[in-house]
Amino acid sequence: MSSNRMGRINEEIQRELSALIPTVKDPRVSGMISVTAVETTPDLKYAKVFVSVLDKGECAQVLKGLKSAAGYLRRELGRTLNLRSTPELSFLQDDSMAKGAHILEMLRDPEVVKPANPANADIILEE
Repeated sequence: MSSNRMGRINEEIQRELSALIPTVKDPRVSGMISVTAVETTPDLKYAKVFVSVLDKGECAQVLKGLKSAAGYLRRELGRTLNLRSTPELSFLQDDSMAKGAHILEMLRDPEVVKPANPANADIILEE
């Protein structure tokens, strides 16, 4: 299967799940929830759904709620998407924002990042 087609399928699943998650009636699935990425297997049997939650303290509860609502979400996906088989959904926490913040913090630390030109080491940049 072409990687372009897989990318389009992933985007379509992500778009549909973003619209379906607010319709879940489980009280654990509340607050600002974003579907950041979807990765499906080449045979379209399984899909990893990466979710970002605004309130990090409730992330575990939101993931449990989404796991319990996976059957409902899969059924609704099957109704809207024209695929031979609807993938089984597994929800994972997306921690890319935390990783990005950590990398940015490391880049700003002068002990970690040395100047590219040692002759410019004595120049102090004002922030």
